[in-house]
Amino acid sequence: MRTQYHNPVLLQASIEGLYIRPGGTYADVTFGGGGHSRAILEELNEEGRLLGFDQDADALRNSIEDSRFDFVAANFSHLSQYLKYHKIDKLDGILADFGVSSHQFDTQERGFSIRTDARLDMRMNQAQSLDAQEVINTYSEKSLASLFFEFGELKNSKSMAKRIVSAREEKDIVTTMDLIELIRPLVPQRIENKILAQLFQALRIEVNNELEVLKSFLVQATETLCKGGRLVCISYHSLEDRLVKRFIQTGSFDGELEKDFYGNPIKPLSKIGKLIIPSPEEIKDNGRARSAKLRIAEKI
Repeated sequence: MRTQYHNPVLLQASIEGLYIRPGGTYADVTFGGGGHSRAILEELNEEGRLLGFDQDADALRNSIEDSRFDFVAANFSHLSQYLKYHKIDKLDGILADFGVSSHQFDTQERGFSIRTDARLDMRMNQAQSLDAQEVINTYSEKSLASLFFEFGELKNSKSMAKRIVSAREEKDIVTTMDLIELIRPLVPQRIENKILAQLFQALRIEVNNELEVLKSFLVQATETLCKGGRLVCISYHSLEDRLVKRFIQTGSFDGELEKDFYGNPIKPLSKIGKLIIPSPEEIKDNGRARSAKLRIAEKI
């Protein structure tokens, strides 16, 4: 179910993982182009209901005209709040695709891509004030080095931060190409694209507070799912996937499994099946699916 806005990743596996009850209530918390949502609606009967969340104003143009569907213009960290607003007590399933949409990458002025020159932006929500340009030009050298290392897993994070801080004393670093040309001498040419992608990933995570938002969402998801309800998560880098994996396995983000007085594990979710990755055919058709990892869990 390809759309001009975004080609949904692992579509069939996502729908199968949700194990949809035709009269159930579901949430697609990363609506984007609506590809996953449209596939969910195909499985619902007249009693079924679906909420689609997206904080990106551009996604609103893809909203679905269907009496069973409601579009929520908000980040998925506000899941519980908007379920109450829509008078929904529990959900039968939640789908979350944490990747940047094709539309966001391909819209040059959004500044997500290393391949085009644009203002350093990277905001998922265009209404927020913090953007990548502010991070690059105002964060301390120590803070930049820390976020490059933690969010981009870059080994030369300190030298990158030092070079940025030195350069911005002469003039602001304004565009994606300003930053790329500045960092390029520190990067071996054979792995240039990989390192630059990691750098941009680190900035994007910081600008959008992605990991803390993900943690908040996972906690709320377990609270709002009914018993037997399914959670389907698609991650694209190790930082996201590690949090999802640990939370499904232990109910915590540090991987420590809490136990009750009798030694029984205390966790809200049970893993369903094995890790799912895209087929070679899907990767050939949609290169952005290459790093996708899908995990399924069920509310205990």
